[in-house]
Amino acid sequence: MKTSRRHFLMLGVGVSSSLMLSRVAFADTANTLSEADPKAQALGYKEDASKVDKAKFPGYAAGQTCANCSLFQGKTTDAYGGCTLFGDKQVAAHGWCSSYSNM
Repeated sequence: MKTSRRHFLMLGVGVSSSLMLSRVAFADTANTLSEADPKAQALGYKEDASKVDKAKFPGYAAGQTCANCSLFQGKTTDAYGGCTLFGDKQVAAHGWCSSYSNM
């Protein structure tokens, strides 16, 4: 089968765009805040707000999540978003930390 230059270029564009998309997806997951991060531990960050130790953090109230915190920099529909406390790290929208603020 003889491959034309046009076919070769189209194939190359398809492969390179696929690689770019996979790099973007990897970068997003690599940039998420881990509960093991020292700053996250200091603030009691949990990726799932329902797992907050209510005895240790009595300021926690049901319904408080990163998505409805005033420090959250993503949209309320995003799974992860920026937070002014954690720099370039992305926090889980359904997460929580002791710096929660709804002002």
